[in-house]
Amino acid sequence: MSNSRNSRRIEQWRDTTIPRRPLLWLAAALLFTLPALLGTVASWVPFLFLFALVLKFWMEPKGYRLRSTSLKLILTALTLGAIFLSYDPLKGIEPAVSLLVVLVSLKILEAHTAREFQVMVMMAWVLCLCGFLLSQDLAIAFCLFIAFALLIAALVQFHRPATAGSPGAFWLPLATTLKLVVQAAPVVVLLFLLFPRINTGFQFRIGDPHAARTGFSDRLSPGGIVALANSTDIAFRAEFPDRRTGPVGPMYWRGLVMWHCEGMEWRAPYAPAPISDSSNGYPASDKAVRQRITIAPHGARWMFALDRPFGIPSGARLARGNYLYSVQPIRKTRRYEALSSTDPTREELGAHERREALQLPASISPAVRELAASFAGHDSEPRATVNSALQFFRTQGFRYSLSPGEYNKNDLEEFLFRRRTGFCEHYAASFATLMRLAGIPARVVLGYLGGEYNDLGGFFLVRQSDTHAWCEVWIPENGWTRIDPTAVVAPGRASLDLSSFLASRIASGEIATGRTTFVTRLVRLPLVNQIRSIWEALNYQWDTRVMGFDADVQDVLLTSLGLTNSGPLPLVMQVLIVISALLIIYAGWMQLQTRPRADRIQALYERYCQRLARIGVQRDPCEGPSDFAKRAAQSFPNASECVRQITETYIALRYAPGPAAISLDKFAKKINAFTAHR
Repeated sequence: MSNSRNSRRIEQWRDTTIPRRPLLWLAAALLFTLPALLGTVASWVPFLFLFALVLKFWMEPKGYRLRSTSLKLILTALTLGAIFLSYDPLKGIEPAVSLLVVLVSLKILEAHTAREFQVMVMMAWVLCLCGFLLSQDLAIAFCLFIAFALLIAALVQFHRPATAGSPGAFWLPLATTLKLVVQAAPVVVLLFLLFPRINTGFQFRIGDPHAARTGFSDRLSPGGIVALANSTDIAFRAEFPDRRTGPVGPMYWRGLVMWHCEGMEWRAPYAPAPISDSSNGYPASDKAVRQRITIAPHGARWMFALDRPFGIPSGARLARGNYLYSVQPIRKTRRYEALSSTDPTREELGAHERREALQLPASISPAVRELAASFAGHDSEPRATVNSALQFFRTQGFRYSLSPGEYNKNDLEEFLFRRRTGFCEHYAASFATLMRLAGIPARVVLGYLGGEYNDLGGFFLVRQSDTHAWCEVWIPENGWTRIDPTAVVAPGRASLDLSSFLASRIASGEIATGRTTFVTRLVRLPLVNQIRSIWEALNYQWDTRVMGFDADVQDVLLTSLGLTNSGPLPLVMQVLIVISALLIIYAGWMQLQTRPRADRIQALYERYCQRLARIGVQRDPCEGPSDFAKRAAQSFPNASECVRQITETYIALRYAPGPAAISLDKFAKKINAFTAHR
């Protein structure tokens, strides 16, 4: 009795199963959507997704599925609660995508019919779209394209049960998918190039507009930049149209100027004060450097250019302190040109600006004040004071370190007299504070230093790890002059990007790393560097040619093609006319490719039948080829073998599901030989 009750209970969980091969294609497609989820949604969501896939492959052969309505409601409530606890606040695209992934996971465990399989495929396509909204990186786009193609293969395999057991049937869906993708490619390219742009580009960032993903903020705190030392995220790429390899000397990319001093912590004005375009203040000379910069979306307004920008790109402003900022937050890849000059500015230092550049924190220890006074001396020139301070950092055992320990904004004395270990923000903040104590106007500049040159693409790649802070002091005869105390402590940093600089220090044993010697050497192999350069060059072309294809670029393309963009509606009509014409041409071409072949096979066979009719064997209109061949062979025993071969060839050419091994020309030769001898 108990055994029968248990068997009935098991039968309640059994149902029809989805064929294994379509399920394999679907699972492979869903796996390729995982890279877009990793690092963007809550960490438990991709693992739940993967667990559901593995569990499905255990359940499906046994006929199990998630059938209990109560259990479904409990699991849904638990996952919704987990999403609610994982996101605070509950807004943006990440919680919505997490909810979709959870629903897909539950649907995977529940699905068992053909309709539910197709629903899973539709949900997976929506998941591909959401993955692209989360990230428009080339690697992610490539994974999502593979997932999209595999979903097509899953549907093709699902609707081909008759060929499931034939040799090579597992790979036939891929061939069909490839044909469909190739046929759709021209229409996709036309829509991409000609369809009116609703937004200003394809690369964008959905989420909190105030959450920048760079090392920049309006506050420079101890340890804020060192946290980015291992970041491989791209800040921007820069080309130099007039000089392929860039300017001579270190490249300081100016991003933000900070005025408010709190010891080891500095802050920029909350609202940048715009100034007029100062291009008239710079003579046209060889020292003017033109840059073409492609900046990654980061959600803030920071823009970058070499010291010192004097040309203002469209949609930007030049702020007090000679740095660029965008009028609108940068939420998509943006490409702009900037002009910079290495000559110092000749502007005057106003009284208000002088007071701001000499402002000091409320509490400064006597030891720090005494140190600053020792730099100034009696009637000392500003340049001599600066040199004395740099000499102090050069000779007193200061160290450049990626792990300097924690500092607070009031730990200036701790840094200068005891620990003497820091990163660029520690040296810039402390040096600028000492200069103000010595009576020299000073400020802190936050930006990037260096960049990795890509020979294939002809551009410099600047990563978040290249974030750097330096100082500017006011020298009466020169104006604001750049002083980088970090270069005194770590010679060579100014001439290299951070990763190359650290690699040289690791190779010389000056900096220890957790990586093994084998891994360190492997990363620096020429072949590895070449592969990395190729990938970065492809990424650059993806960002500029595809993701950066906005309305302005489209207008230029349409003008070059002789098409005037008079508005969205006329352009849509033109696109539809072109696509319709292409589809008609393609349909006609396919008709020409298929129809003549079928007509020729039938014409040859009818010629063969007519020959047999003339010699006494008339084919009945309702008679099939095999039956007719048997009757003809009985009437002409001497030609039975020839009749059999012709009939088998005709059936293979006419009715075989795949391409026949024999060619149409050989079939024609057999017909001609038969008719010639009869």
